[in-house]
Amino acid sequence: MHIHILGICGTFMGGLAVLAKEAGHRVTGCDANVYPPMSTQLEAQGIELIQGFGPEQTALAPDLYVVGNVVSRGNPLMEEILNRGLPYVSGPQWMGEHILRDRWVLAVAGTHGKTTTSAMLTWILEDAGYAPGFLIGGVPRNFGVSARIQGDKESVFFVIEADEYDTAFFDKRSKFVHYHAKTAILNNLEYDHADIFPDLAAIETQFHHLVRTVPGIGRVIYNANEESLARVLQRGCWSEREHFGRAEGADWSLVEHGDGSFDVIFNGEQAGHVAWQLTGRHNRANALAAIAAARHVGVPVAQAAQSLATFENVKRRMEVRGVVRDVTVYDDFAHHPTAIATTVGGLRQKLGNGQRILAVLEPRSNTMKLGAMKEALPGSLAEADLVFGFGSAAALGWSLGEALSPLGDKASAFDDLDALVAAVAQAARPGDHVIVMSNGGFGGVHAKLLKALA
Repeated sequence: MHIHILGICGTFMGGLAVLAKEAGHRVTGCDANVYPPMSTQLEAQGIELIQGFGPEQTALAPDLYVVGNVVSRGNPLMEEILNRGLPYVSGPQWMGEHILRDRWVLAVAGTHGKTTTSAMLTWILEDAGYAPGFLIGGVPRNFGVSARIQGDKESVFFVIEADEYDTAFFDKRSKFVHYHAKTAILNNLEYDHADIFPDLAAIETQFHHLVRTVPGIGRVIYNANEESLARVLQRGCWSEREHFGRAEGADWSLVEHGDGSFDVIFNGEQAGHVAWQLTGRHNRANALAAIAAARHVGVPVAQAAQSLATFENVKRRMEVRGVVRDVTVYDDFAHHPTAIATTVGGLRQKLGNGQRILAVLEPRSNTMKLGAMKEALPGSLAEADLVFGFGSAAALGWSLGEALSPLGDKASAFDDLDALVAAVAQAARPGDHVIVMSNGGFGGVHAKLLKALA
């Protein structure tokens, strides 16, 4: 089959393209911005890329057009496809029908931690010899790629990051309803994606759609601390259930040790021990969920816990980009206030109060631009010693300086990137830790900071 992918340079669609190529399909694609690193990765796979969405691309005469959710009505190529009655399908639906069919799908859903938990679970299965396929919205450092059909042998198992964002302009269900998971992790659930969801209840409805698709022999593994997930499951659940967290009576819990390691407690008894380098309560919760999901497919708890000792995390998750004059610069994907708080809090827990944390933030997600979370920003950055925000009122539609004002003198806002870099470099002292948080490229600020610090 020849498929032509509209919006091929997005993380999900780019991963889909790689999987389709591995599965033996001819793959071409287009996007508004075709540039490295995604373009070079795809071209290395022998995938032809076209800049833009010109209607003349119908001359390629593919068997099917696979449409990403970046495409909307008015897109020239999409309008030509519709006018001519050519066959098209959404990316998630194609994924479900052509890659995930007949696989044991382990889907990881939640507002936060999907990428990291998916990577943990994939590594546990890999280390246990299961050779799983996977599609993850980031690059797990243990693998160096974000997607593959399977490992070094034929495998029925497939781990997928299950996003609640909508599927396509013609399918407003969440992506994850197309995956037909047999093992489903519900990591957490709070309000996000203000551009498509009016409130938390609307997202809870989508999560219940996911629960409805899990078979009776499947298992839903959910966070016992989340009232929102309790409401989702109260609507009905027809599968096995296990829960994890700090809530009394949780099937899965943990006992922390001072060195960052922890014991895994299953049904009240110690079942494994995790010794690793990751920080933060959120990562320990992610690990519990991954261990529980791996157990559902047969990996012993003690073995899964041991595998996490060699887990190398995901690119852009507290990734050290460099150390200059004893100032460490990190890159992190955090962009929601809860994720920002857990990222900063995790580092604070590791460092104690003896070293300073300088937080550099770019609020650029659709939810942030709509101002839905701006009141929560000061609280999420409370454990940082200094805060440097980047974003103009014209770009955001609201004043970042005003939003950060409850933090007083320790916070400042900039609409000029070079001015922000200069301010951070001037403020930094030996021993400081600078966390750069954004879900975008942030204008290459990491390299600019390291250069300025030098």
